[in-house]
Amino acid sequence: MNNEIGTFLPGSRATAALALAQGLVCDHLRSSNNCLNAIPLRELGRTRLFCGGKKMDLSVSAKLRKVKKHEYPWPEDPDLNVKGGILTHLSPFKPLKTKPKPVTLDFEKPLMDLQKKIIDVRKMANETGLDFSDQIASLENKYQQALKELYLHLTPIQRVNIARHPNRPTFLDHVFNITEKFVELHGDRAGYDDPAIVTGLGTIDGRSYMFIGHQKGRNTKENIERNFGMPTPHGYRKALRMMYYADHHGFPIVTFIDTPGAYADLKSEELGQGEAIAHNLRTMFGLKVPIISIVIGEGGSGGALAIGCANKLLMLENAVFYVASPEACAAILWKSAKAAPKAAEKLRITANELCRLQIADGVIPEPLGGAHADSSWTSQQIKKAIVESMDELVQMDIEELLRHRTQKFRNIGGFQEGLPVDPKKKVNMKKKEEPLQSKASTLELDSEVEKLKEQILKSKDLSNETPNVGEMIEKLKQEVDHEFSEAAEALGLKNQLLKLREELSKARNAQDNVVQLDKVEKFKDEFSKRLSTAPNYESLSYKLDILKELSKTKKISESKSRSTMLKQEVNKKFKEILNRPDIKKKVEMLKSEIKKSGASTPNDLDRGLKNKIMELKKEIEVEFVTVLKSLDLDLKIAEPNAVASVEGSLPLNLKSMIGELNEEIQGKIQNTVNTSELRDKIDMLKLELVKAEKNADAELQNRIQVLTNDIKKSLAETLSTSELVEKHGKLRFEIEKVLKSNGSSSKSPDTGSKVDEINIGAERSYA
Repeated sequence: MNNEIGTFLPGSRATAALALAQGLVCDHLRSSNNCLNAIPLRELGRTRLFCGGKKMDLSVSAKLRKVKKHEYPWPEDPDLNVKGGILTHLSPFKPLKTKPKPVTLDFEKPLMDLQKKIIDVRKMANETGLDFSDQIASLENKYQQALKELYLHLTPIQRVNIARHPNRPTFLDHVFNITEKFVELHGDRAGYDDPAIVTGLGTIDGRSYMFIGHQKGRNTKENIERNFGMPTPHGYRKALRMMYYADHHGFPIVTFIDTPGAYADLKSEELGQGEAIAHNLRTMFGLKVPIISIVIGEGGSGGALAIGCANKLLMLENAVFYVASPEACAAILWKSAKAAPKAAEKLRITANELCRLQIADGVIPEPLGGAHADSSWTSQQIKKAIVESMDELVQMDIEELLRHRTQKFRNIGGFQEGLPVDPKKKVNMKKKEEPLQSKASTLELDSEVEKLKEQILKSKDLSNETPNVGEMIEKLKQEVDHEFSEAAEALGLKNQLLKLREELSKARNAQDNVVQLDKVEKFKDEFSKRLSTAPNYESLSYKLDILKELSKTKKISESKSRSTMLKQEVNKKFKEILNRPDIKKKVEMLKSEIKKSGASTPNDLDRGLKNKIMELKKEIEVEFVTVLKSLDLDLKIAEPNAVASVEGSLPLNLKSMIGELNEEIQGKIQNTVNTSELRDKIDMLKLELVKAEKNADAELQNRIQVLTNDIKKSLAETLSTSELVEKHGKLRFEIEKVLKSNGSSSKSPDTGSKVDEINIGAERSYA
């Protein structure tokens, strides 16, 4: 094909588009030099052309490119009465097909232990058919109390973790819960629609709003599509377009903030991320419609502020709003992200702190466990806050509305220096109080007390545990004092209590003390009568019970400690007696006589040596009694019983065999007790026994008897193995053989009963 033909058959889509735009190509090919003149394309197919006297073959063909079919969200038979209106079908945001997996945060793990106990008790009730409803109710009450205490005393970093919870409801979750109708609007009219920012029109109680918000994903796939809620400049320009649209039509604007920050990649910076955010900030201060911003998760830096310049800024209870994340702040200031908890506390990023600093205008409550525990209830609280705030803002005219918005941000961080304080006011200022220590949760106290009990049980000498018990008791006393103060404040008696303390401190003589003590008794009576109505009464009673229990343990420990010290003193005195020269000399002489006699066992000694040994023993005992009396102790010497004498006559190998058998039996018992099944039964038996102390009805006694029999049966099965029975039989036979050879059978006809008493540890184990 020559150059002329090539000129009039464009080879690129750009040239074809240009020719089509200029109207030069329609259904014919045209030539400027009359080489080709008005040849229809449908007839051109494959033909021969003559140009300049030369014959040429020309072929025209077209190829369709295969593309992926677009999946429209509109169903084949749309429901006309669907909630939110028929246009809701256009939204790609649909309920998840699978329920999200539960996620447990680190500080919530103690709660999971309680939940596991509840599940185990229910399982045991189903398997045994017994009624454990009271125990289940008690555990559930304990769980609810622990949940309440945990979520009422959250630290800032814990609130950050809740705000980032994977199952926390998103912007669209709340919008579809609070609106009667909602239509999503797309695009920034510059060629892009950022999925990280969602905009749309919706109605609440018949009033139309423009909704704008950051949208995170509900799972990994959605998070990737939504870019984890981090907008690009296109997203902010889409939000800006919708703000202009709302301003033009007079729709109030409600923005939902939930982003770690604007997307900070190279492409976003090239497209003007900073300029897009700045443009939004400037524009929002000039919009003539009311604006409400709600922080539903985390609000990070300028990415959150770009849609947050509102007349009212509201925050969910566990939401956070910051200029830099705690991890970033910790990395900058302390060179380690591990200092994030400290940074979160210093940044003052929680809802209550920001309200105190007058940055936020209100806190929207969340259910215990966070917004994800009951998203519908949380959405209704948001709806209520929007309606109340909007009713207030619509009363303002345009000038007042703009001035209100500007003044809100002008007042942030404002303070005045150099103003003199009125001397009278300064004198009457309340003295600075020592900051109260934060209350320990029930779960923390439970875990500490349980650890302490385990240490006491494992320890053979309880005197070593006394300092730990004392420290725990002091801590509990502080907790109880704190609870009493809270109860007094809740009952309206705190001022009366402070006044009474002040009067007691000023009392100068005995008469004043008597008067004040009378007032104290009256106050105690009034306080005791009303204490049960205090909101923290359950927590106070629980901590008082633990305090009483530990105080009792401490007394027992101290008594054991005194007995241990006394034992050491007695042993010391006994050694002093044995080391006396006269006693020592007699012992040495007696040893030499025994050695000369050639006796290998006590039974081989002659009667004379045995008498000398008994005389020396009595002499030492008399001296020992005298020493004990000097320590204000009265000692009675008991005669050895027959069983003790029989045990003393046994050879060492049999004694060791008895010890080994007892150790083996105790080991098997311990292993059986440590199994989860038997441990659960023992725990349930303890609960039933505690309950029986208060009210022991027939049904409760029956449950106790059933559990006791089950435990005994399990232990009996463990110890009835053929191996243990065989060892016990052999040992019994050897002992009887030794006793008969020593002549015990002729002197004591009840040899069998003595053997039973010698092996009493083993026999009890079998029982």
